[in-house]
Amino acid sequence: MREVFESVDSGVIYIVPNFISEGYFCQQVLPRELRLTGPTTQRDGRTIFYCDPVGIHPNMTRLLLQRADEVAPGVPRGETSLIIVGHGTNLNDNSTKAIQEQVRLIRDGGYGFAEVVDAYMEEAPLVSDWVNMTTAAHVVVVPFFIADGLHSFQDIPVLLGMEKEPGKALSEMEVFRQNPIAMHGRQLYYSSAIGTEPLMAEVILDQVHDFDTKHGIQDSVRTAASSEVLKTGLERWIQEGRDVIGEVHFAADASGFTLRHLADVGVSLADLTAYEGAVAAREIARCDEAGAFRAIKTAATLRRGWIVRVMDVSELLLALEFFYPAAVGMALAEERGALEPVPLRSLLGRQTGMYRFANGITDAQAGEIIGGFCAGESKCLRRIVFKLDAVQPLGGSAELKLGPQAGQVPGMDAARCVPLLCMEACNHIVSVARKVSRENNDAKAKG
Repeated sequence: MREVFESVDSGVIYIVPNFISEGYFCQQVLPRELRLTGPTTQRDGRTIFYCDPVGIHPNMTRLLLQRADEVAPGVPRGETSLIIVGHGTNLNDNSTKAIQEQVRLIRDGGYGFAEVVDAYMEEAPLVSDWVNMTTAAHVVVVPFFIADGLHSFQDIPVLLGMEKEPGKALSEMEVFRQNPIAMHGRQLYYSSAIGTEPLMAEVILDQVHDFDTKHGIQDSVRTAASSEVLKTGLERWIQEGRDVIGEVHFAADASGFTLRHLADVGVSLADLTAYEGAVAAREIARCDEAGAFRAIKTAATLRRGWIVRVMDVSELLLALEFFYPAAVGMALAEERGALEPVPLRSLLGRQTGMYRFANGITDAQAGEIIGGFCAGESKCLRRIVFKLDAVQPLGGSAELKLGPQAGQVPGMDAARCVPLLCMEACNHIVSVARKVSRENNDAKAKG
């Protein structure tokens, strides 16, 4: 998350948590990771506003009602029980408040449902008890989650009794196409997560507007000058002959710029699928050749066979941002000595919950974990710029990720490349460190 500030030139930044509740993550993790001091933070000449999460905005009620009507078209509300489902957790009392508030608003708003109840996966009232907590002939279940994933695709259907065991991969959408499902003498309608509603974009903007109103922010504040460091830096690199970043080659042509896979340079245009506009880069970067999701965008797994045309440098910058988030900004920040890497020990030391053990690895293990998991040709192309701690560099096989040969496709001329940099170890390293730390503790206990 700390990389995101290298992605924008604006002097004014609004942060809107795309979370359902203002619980543990919004109150503790995000402010810590984004280095926020309160609703307004002044840092490095920028003003950063921290808004409320989308899930607590009153307009979420409108989205819930619309989703309920969409999933059960033509079914009278007076004959329908509406269940709003959340996760439930003991980490923070606020985690269920957003759902409870929406239930209250719909109950008291005269929207005509026979009953409106809240239910949870891991605390009472449990969604698995939906038969006993509702009485209407029709039951509509709407997961109050930001996105569809394991919970909405697999866990909740099992808890509802729709499925006997977890189903297929996350791309499987059939679970939402079975409506209505006859169960226990009722008609059950199951919706996808509320966060997939297109109107969520309006709720995000509503939170920005409400922040301005609450804190007296004038419209003139938003017009603070942009430094355009990213755009001018990219223009300079183009003039210097830099035309490669990761596995992407970019070049000027008569109508603007083109981007293509580095391995497709020289391939006939007739053999490439053509796309117009920067947004195409986001979809191209999403999956590899086999159609598997690319969780690590800097892995050398970008699929081939495409060409993207963009109009100008601004759109080129956006396309590169989709391919390699924050990469241009981090490279420019390092170039001018402004990049602030996070030492590995600092990152591991601030972990909480199940990851609080992660800092129990030895210095040698740290080097081997990073050297193995981050191997350039097979795992991640980034060059590591963070140290083990404030002064000590990483050792062991991690040294292969530190030099000028890292940060680009092996064998490429460094003078042509915009380097891919890593300023902070990713969550994959934290997970491996936790596992190794637990093994260290177990070995000590046995010894």
